[in-house]
Amino acid sequence: MTDLLALTAELVDVASESFAEAALVGRIEADLRAVPGLDVTRVGDNVVARTALGRAERVILAGHTDTVPAVDGNGRARIEGDTLWGVGSTDMKSGVAVMLDLARTVTAPAVDVTWVFYAREEVAAAHSGLGELVEKRPDLLAGDLAILGEPTDATVEAGCQGTLRAELTLVGARAHIARPWMGRNAIHRLADVLAAVAAVPERRPVLAGCEYREALQAVGVEGGVAGNVVPDRAMVTLNHRFAPDRTLEEAVAHVRATVAPFMGDGDAFEVVDAAPAAAPAVDHPLLARVIERHGLAVRAKLGWTDVARFAALGVPAANLGPGDATLAHSADERVARAPIETCHAVLSDLIG
Repeated sequence: MTDLLALTAELVDVASESFAEAALVGRIEADLRAVPGLDVTRVGDNVVARTALGRAERVILAGHTDTVPAVDGNGRARIEGDTLWGVGSTDMKSGVAVMLDLARTVTAPAVDVTWVFYAREEVAAAHSGLGELVEKRPDLLAGDLAILGEPTDATVEAGCQGTLRAELTLVGARAHIARPWMGRNAIHRLADVLAAVAAVPERRPVLAGCEYREALQAVGVEGGVAGNVVPDRAMVTLNHRFAPDRTLEEAVAHVRATVAPFMGDGDAFEVVDAAPAAAPAVDHPLLARVIERHGLAVRAKLGWTDVARFAALGVPAANLGPGDATLAHSADERVARAPIETCHAVLSDLIG
């Protein structure tokens, strides 16, 4: 049996910061091309390998190859006992190690399998390697169920919440600070907006037994001209995480309605970034079977992940991978052996 912790260490030792994944992608591609019966396609720095066994169903197992920049010397793997330290160990080279080993060793799966290793997940969505595949080769992403190897500590995190970022700009009128009554303070106008945002009740819809928790937060404020000038412009950036029972359009309408009472002539509301939510797929027969068989915990995914890209393609998707997401991107990023082996067993069972 493969030492999965050691395999993860090998992958950690191949640096793959976003936009510099070529060396790791080359290693993965070579391993996959050596497997009989796999049809391997490379699109840029993305590698897709597919079986063609004529099975009734196709499962997609996907993971990203990039990491955030190394910090405090964690660019090289360090193993102590059953714990591995190193950048990307949790997010998500341990998940990639599980998928790579299964691709090499499960030669006659009960379902057809598509293995997707994609680049540039840790940067802006516009650069996503999975997005590149959606644009250039969506045919490679066809399937009945997709599992993303995002770190969940070997639990199932169902679907994902959507996200949008909007900028609200309020205008005022400049005046000397000694005579503020001659102007209109745009920054002061933000007070009512911020109070309204803070007062929005938290929604906790339950879908397929998973409780989602929406949030609307002010995440940035800009304004001010000089220390002796009444400001004539102020902007607040709002971030809204919304549950899968809302469409993107409904989420935008909710945010707009929250701030609309405080807007007037010359003010502006603009959505600058947005991604839809994905419904939980825990009732899919293949996934439901392994959840029950392995006694897996199931919870809602409160953040946004690439399951939403698969959901947009009509492929039900869920997150399942080793590693604790709260350790991702930290100088102390690490992963333990047990969840790696658990995920390997679950995914091996899933594909048969």
